[in-house]
Amino acid sequence: MTIRRSQKLFRTAQRRIPGGVNSPVRAFKSVGTVPRFIASASGSRMTDVDGNRYIDYVGSWGPMLFGHAHPRIVAAVSKAARKGTSFGAPTELEVTMAEMIRTLVPSVEMVRMVNSGTEATMSAVRLARAYTGREAIIKFEGCYHGHGDSFLIRAGSGAMTYGVPDSPGVPGALAAQTINCRYNDTASVAEAVERTSAGIAAIIVEPVVGNMGCIPPRKGFLESLRRICSERKIVLIFDEVMTGFRVAPGGAQELYGIRPDLTTLGKIIGGGLPVGAYGGRKEIMSMVAPSGPVYQAGTLSGNPLAMAAGCEMLRMIRERRALYTTLEARGAALENSFGDILQRAGIPSVINRVGSMFTVFFTDAEVRDYDSARSSDTERFASYFRAMLAEGIYLPPSQYEAAFISAAHSARDIETTVRAFRKALRLT
Repeated sequence: MTIRRSQKLFRTAQRRIPGGVNSPVRAFKSVGTVPRFIASASGSRMTDVDGNRYIDYVGSWGPMLFGHAHPRIVAAVSKAARKGTSFGAPTELEVTMAEMIRTLVPSVEMVRMVNSGTEATMSAVRLARAYTGREAIIKFEGCYHGHGDSFLIRAGSGAMTYGVPDSPGVPGALAAQTINCRYNDTASVAEAVERTSAGIAAIIVEPVVGNMGCIPPRKGFLESLRRICSERKIVLIFDEVMTGFRVAPGGAQELYGIRPDLTTLGKIIGGGLPVGAYGGRKEIMSMVAPSGPVYQAGTLSGNPLAMAAGCEMLRMIRERRALYTTLEARGAALENSFGDILQRAGIPSVINRVGSMFTVFFTDAEVRDYDSARSSDTERFASYFRAMLAEGIYLPPSQYEAAFISAAHSARDIETTVRAFRKALRLT
């Protein structure tokens, strides 16, 4: 496998782009190799600039539920582009998108379109502060909600990968309003609420964590957050940028039967194009300008290309609800096969999976929170990643990121991946 063109591009990129990439994890720094520059993708496969082909388990970090370049998505974007790429004015597609989200996610009575998951979470927290008249928020160690100032305190994703969860440039006064609790630990939340005399505006949580690897909620954890928020009049925000429409048609809130006050969405509602959204109870969302005093705006919000792709994506989800049964079957097949191979090899490991999201952790301890995730052997993960890449399997280049299966992954893809896994472990 030659990577000469990727190596050359990376050298050039490092002279013009910080770190050579436009998002930190893409640099492959923590896995000790050069990032592959992708030329094209279709279905479950990606091809790099050197002509190497990979079975892809990143899926643009989750939104490619039906695989890359699905003909219906491509056709929808092409049709929209011929009519104009941006108007800075309302379109019918925005109304259609809002109605479709409402149908699939009943807790979202009203929704505002934005341009990224980060913008959605920042806006949701501002709205929660305005609605409650309080300033403090609770987030969870290792959960990542984008790069907003309020969230870069013991954050997950790239911050966790590179060991810099506390970013320079975050004002101390704002950091002081962010309280970190332990994921899956109800007692830590109750204690934080009791000791914060000024009161908590919001609790924001990834209902299934994807940004310190895949970590599911323990039984009763999400229910306890809902109870605490209801009792204390705290706004419960589910960050479903990853889980929305992926773990169930209505996201993790449908899967676990919990109704949050606000929900943030992204990626998938644009068919992979830049997009985000936040929505929830009408009485809260009515405070957003121009209906209310909480200002938020964006020239490209509701962009017709993203709306066209997203509407088509949601139509496909609505038409093919059986796809979640298929995704569960594919996920279970990988989990069971990987587990058998790891056990026979005597390699300490834990596999966490929820539907089509999964992570292999190289540790012998249950992975349930930030500290247990960090107990993983990241050097072994890096060796495993490189060996899998050499076998044509493209995984997230970090121990602390979830992998994703799409409807485009065939049974044969799963079999090929299992064979590669068996061979890769012999090299790690």
